[in-house]
Amino acid sequence: MILTRGARITGAVLCAVLAALVAAWIVRDLRAVGDPPDLARYWAGYTDSRPRELPATLQADPVLLAVYVFALFAAVRSSVAASTLVATGLVTLALRLPGVWTIGASWMDERSSDELRTRALIGTFVALAAGLALVITGAAGRRQPVDSYEPLPTRPGRGAGVTAFLVLGASGAVMIAWEVRQLFTLPDELYPAWFTGGEVLTLGLTATPPGWSGVALGVVCLVVAWTALFRAVHARPLGMIAAGFLLVSGGCGVARALHNRWLEDFGEEPGEQQLIILTSFLFAVAGATALLVLARRGFEITDGQDEGPGGYGYPQGGAPGYGYPQTGTPGYGYPRSGAGPGPGYPYSGGGAGNPPPPASPPPGW
Repeated sequence: MILTRGARITGAVLCAVLAALVAAWIVRDLRAVGDPPDLARYWAGYTDSRPRELPATLQADPVLLAVYVFALFAAVRSSVAASTLVATGLVTLALRLPGVWTIGASWMDERSSDELRTRALIGTFVALAAGLALVITGAAGRRQPVDSYEPLPTRPGRGAGVTAFLVLGASGAVMIAWEVRQLFTLPDELYPAWFTGGEVLTLGLTATPPGWSGVALGVVCLVVAWTALFRAVHARPLGMIAAGFLLVSGGCGVARALHNRWLEDFGEEPGEQQLIILTSFLFAVAGATALLVLARRGFEITDGQDEGPGGYGYPQGGAPGYGYPQTGTPGYGYPRSGAGPGPGYPYSGGGAGNPPPPASPPPGW
């Protein structure tokens, strides 16, 4: 199934709207703080960061901006545009939903003006509507290809799927484990606010509560890990989005460790502090690794394969080795069975910014 032209245009417009909303809040914070490095330090979680005004955004917002730009280009030219739009919409819904009750809460009265809160609430509802529209557009705007030259959706290679399963599965499990531990470490008055927001937290106007975002990202990582093992089509775009959040989160954690000189006396730090530092390194490495393996162009679902439930792409008649044709289908460089004289390995974009594939797929991927 590929995305229709109308659905591609609709998805691109929706992504542009979402990107404009995030960019507007980032620009607002830059003007309010007055010092871009200080805003970056606040996003990174530096304890000595003292912005002159509480920013409305957190470190997730620059990542969301990059996700929307990536999804915009993918909607226009990628063979996995449908999966990208659905993944982007689901992530938007997950991260913007808490704003419905946090922005209008009474404890926000002293942190921002009524005008700013009204703008934030309107922007939240617009983001939720656009996120839902992305899911509907990606799911309902698909059709069967009618031309042998049309690029088909691509799925991760076997090596990429296994690698994503290992690094994202480990990261998701660790993230969920940390959130479970909060049950035993956070005070009773702080624990509910950790997930739903509250006066006891220093939370920006459009920011997602840390517990909510942690559980959401952990669940996404586990879902991607499992589906990547079966080489699902949607594992590539959703896995790249999760990897981007992991990379930024882990990178900020490593930067904090270096800034506070925790690595110099690592052996003398408390055990839990050591685990926090190691977790930051895990997230940074896992995010970078998952991005590298999933950003590579995947393999097309050809006529000799069945997408299976969720676009898994199970091979028919066994799984032949890479570089060799499947049973009843020609090899690379030749048209699919019954097709015209078109190339059998057409360039489908495979995601925004990906280069054309090599003449033959590299071994192990």
